[in-house]
Amino acid sequence: MVVAENMEKAFPESLIVKNFTTDSEEAKEYSFRSSTNVLFENELVPLDVATDESKMKTFLSQKLSGS
Repeated sequence: MVVAENMEKAFPESLIVKNFTTDSEEAKEYSFRSSTNVLFENELVPLDVATDESKMKTFLSQKLSGS
């Protein structure tokens, strides 16, 4: 969750981070395979990106700029 918190700080005008457990109502519509899952605009972010602050920052920079 540290990466997610840092991304919210890095992109405060563009990103709102919400954390849920895999058994929450919000997660029921997805077929998560692990306990760590990150969605961006309802699409699963690869785990190696989601857990690496540098990769996640690059990923979000591209997505939020429309590239």
